[in-house]
Amino acid sequence: MSNNEFENPQSPPQTGATPSPSPAPEPAAASKAGRDDKKHTGWERDVLEKLALFAVKEQRARRRWSIFFRIVILMVIVFGVWMAFTYGKTESQPLGTHTALVEIKGTIESEGQGSAGVVIPALDKAFAAADSVGVILKINSPGGSPVQAGMINDEITRLRKEYPKKPIYVVVEEMCASGGYYIAAAADRIYVNKASLIGSVGVLMDGFGFTGLMDKVGVERRLLTAGENKSFLDPFSPQSAKQREYAQAMLDEIHQQFIEVVRQGRGTRLKETPETFSGLVWTGSKAVELGLADGYGTVDSVARDVIKAEDVVDYTQTENLSERVLKKFGVAFGAGVAKTMMSSTLPSLR
Repeated sequence: MSNNEFENPQSPPQTGATPSPSPAPEPAAASKAGRDDKKHTGWERDVLEKLALFAVKEQRARRRWSIFFRIVILMVIVFGVWMAFTYGKTESQPLGTHTALVEIKGTIESEGQGSAGVVIPALDKAFAAADSVGVILKINSPGGSPVQAGMINDEITRLRKEYPKKPIYVVVEEMCASGGYYIAAAADRIYVNKASLIGSVGVLMDGFGFTGLMDKVGVERRLLTAGENKSFLDPFSPQSAKQREYAQAMLDEIHQQFIEVVRQGRGTRLKETPETFSGLVWTGSKAVELGLADGYGTVDSVARDVIKAEDVVDYTQTENLSERVLKKFGVAFGAGVAKTMMSSTLPSLR
């Protein structure tokens, strides 16, 4: 035994072989790791598929609602167009005898429910209806345009001659003044309430003059005309005595036309007094006393007791939907202001 062996008794014997490598992982552990990776990948795919499916369903739902609302809007538009063309037409034409009704409500002017363009066609239909045995013209109006009132009056006179066996009676509830009475005078009879306001056989022309205000604020009116009286009734120019005299003569002429219409319509029933054509308004009871009206009655009572046909059919032409919408939202505001400025200087029966 050598000295080295005694000095290192625990040292392993030296060999020429290299150290052996660490052992490889077992096959079961590798398989488990692979399964974990696949499981993790499958979970992510499921989430993505669910999200994609939800997005598709949401998109389909939005598309369905979009189509639904488009159909609803289209239906509303179609309904509105249909109403615009049919709302103003009289649809009810019952079988059997009936009393035809036409109503004039509000100011008599070139546009609106009191215009000749609306009232005359309704009167024509009411008289032409084979089953109508009489016509009631219901008037609630303070008056208005002498031109429109004259046109309606002339049409009533013509229809009475064309349909001599079909009477027309005027029924007044609140007021039948000035232009309204101009129309009523053409009827066979006029029925009122005791407290109704009747008459006002007169003509007026009103307006404004701004010359004094213009002088105060330092505004100069620069108006060029060809014709001595071209600026007649211009509110921004001073009114001459000659122009005032001419305007008064024009009013007197229209007033005389009004008087003749009342005299022709009322005939011997009219009990004239110095105030009959002065422009005064009377109650219904006083109007009956003066011969401006014939008696008391309502639409129902006249249809039942006078015409002897209780069924009443309204032939009044009403505004169509588009006109009502425009008025509701004030689209015609500018036109109304302009019309007011223009019509304020025209003769008026009110």
